[in-house]
Amino acid sequence: METEDNNHDGHGHDHGHGDAGHSHPHQEIAIADAPSYYDLMETAVRELLIERRLFGADEIRRQIEVLDSRTPTLGAKVVARAWVDEGFRRRLLDDGRKGCEELGITFYDDTQLIVLENTPKVHNLIVCTLCSCYPRPVLGLPPDWYKLKPYRARAVYEPRAVLEEFGTHIPDGVEIIVSDSTAMVRYLVLPMRPPGTETMSEEDLAALVTRDAMIGVIPVEYQKEAA
Repeated sequence: METEDNNHDGHGHDHGHGDAGHSHPHQEIAIADAPSYYDLMETAVRELLIERRLFGADEIRRQIEVLDSRTPTLGAKVVARAWVDEGFRRRLLDDGRKGCEELGITFYDDTQLIVLENTPKVHNLIVCTLCSCYPRPVLGLPPDWYKLKPYRARAVYEPRAVLEEFGTHIPDGVEIIVSDSTAMVRYLVLPMRPPGTETMSEEDLAALVTRDAMIGVIPVEYQKEAA
């Protein structure tokens, strides 16, 4: 039996997610070749701030260096610890920010982090419908496709179709929950641990976890090498 897809909407509006009988054309999720709207806006705002002497170029450079130091390997470290440490997993799900801070991951802003756990019955998908809000302290910069309008719109009203385009098939009996990030509330998906990894070290487990799995568009996969 197919369950109704749900939405955690931090922007204060509702979305329908059913895609049964859907036959209208849509733009596929793709990476932009040209600079995006946000790239152009960032350049314009940065140049204006420097021109008005509200920020100096050195100050902006230092902040960019902080952002560049954050990569998905931090989030992967969090996921791997949650897989091997049940107490940490519970604390992480209770307060994502505090859980990350336990591992020495600092937050340079006031955002709240909510960690959503995938299960055999529930699959979580993260989006920001208004812009590109994203858990940057633990994942770094968002991918280009995350910021594009086709993903931001279609992830809400036809999440199964979007996931299929990433090669992820979600059975009809699995509920899809789409969570809408905001300027102050960000989400991170805790993907399911793949079978066959029971004897792997925490470090090796972290190496399996990808950025896209922590957004929710793909699962974590593991193929055991033949002896």
